[in-house]
Amino acid sequence: MPAATTHPDQTTSVTIIGGGPAGLMAAEGLATAGLRVELFDAMPSVARKFLLAGKGGMNITHAEPYDSFVTRYGERRAELQPLLDTFGPQALRDWIHGLGIDTFVGTSGRVFPTDMKAAPLLRAWLHRLREQGVVFHMRHRWLGWSNEGALRFETPTGERLLTPAATVLALGGGSWAKLGSDGRWSPLLQARGVDVATLKPANCGFDIGGGWSEHLRSRFAGQPLKAVVIDFTDAGGRHHHRRGECLITGTGVEGSLIYALAAPLRDTIDTHGEAMLHIDLMPDWSAERVATETCRPRGARSLASHLQSRLELKGLKAGLLRELLPAPAFNDPAALAAGIKALPLRLTATRPIDEAISSAGGVRFEGLDERLMLRQLPGVFCAGEMLDWEAPTGGYLLTACFASGHAAARGVLGWLQHD
Repeated sequence: MPAATTHPDQTTSVTIIGGGPAGLMAAEGLATAGLRVELFDAMPSVARKFLLAGKGGMNITHAEPYDSFVTRYGERRAELQPLLDTFGPQALRDWIHGLGIDTFVGTSGRVFPTDMKAAPLLRAWLHRLREQGVVFHMRHRWLGWSNEGALRFETPTGERLLTPAATVLALGGGSWAKLGSDGRWSPLLQARGVDVATLKPANCGFDIGGGWSEHLRSRFAGQPLKAVVIDFTDAGGRHHHRRGECLITGTGVEGSLIYALAAPLRDTIDTHGEAMLHIDLMPDWSAERVATETCRPRGARSLASHLQSRLELKGLKAGLLRELLPAPAFNDPAALAAGIKALPLRLTATRPIDEAISSAGGVRFEGLDERLMLRQLPGVFCAGEMLDWEAPTGGYLLTACFASGHAAARGVLGWLQHD
């Protein structure tokens, strides 16, 4: 078996493969318990995706009530909640404070380190891990197992074999390959009979059917569409109604409002080939008020001037109206009002997975026991984004990665004590 112990002096040695938050958290839990921990990563340094994600402000978790927090994990709430019950958002904040890093809650409920940066937190953490005896091996790419069950690593000096007492895989998902999350582990596990769901983009942008016109793309690509509401019915018949803002891209849309709906949008496109959503450009105005204003005579004014004067519609919102409504609607006040309150936008594809913030799919929980150990490979545990779950941005992704790494360490300790 891949985790079999062959040398007595290795019985307390645990290998962590993957140096993101889940792998580092597993390493800390095991080192704190007195085990000898070695961590391997294919990249020249650890936590590269973590650092890049924190460049614009390190959103570490979320401060909303816990009962609401756990609903953000959708269909995998039942599997993730036990992990979060043990190491959830408040425990994560307390742990960060223990590193000497203060946190604060932003106006949206998102939690950040006081200086908004990931690097100081990571430096303090790595210093503590090294003091605890964790040994780091960089530029070591995992290649699976040898015929004899040893872990295989490609290193700058040639192939290396290792047979630890237990292994924690924390190899990330399939997005941001240049930072190490490339999904190349998937066939290695499938070859051993592990059930792995296909990796798909999550928290991603979408392309629109037919693309934007050159006029709209040249004028508005990169601009935010603020204070709108999206309505959408997914392939399962569930209705989604959400307010926020998104970004117009060269090929479609992305941003926080789109990311929050990315999973049902993606799955609806997979089922039907497209997803039709409707945008309320003026959610603070009733349909009746909008209809009243569009019906007012505009005299010699252009329609653009009329819309700006009577409804405060201009810029990107006015441009989207022109882009997405058929020409006859602009001569029909009722049709124009209806378009302002429910502008149709047809999405036909996700952006490529390597552009996504995170990925869905991965090792199915059904193939793991309650300790996060693979049923097919006793002694091999999984944690982090390589597991089959997804969550929106807002700190939910990181919190579950930390929680699963914490749980994997406890799982290893329990297994070693009872094996």
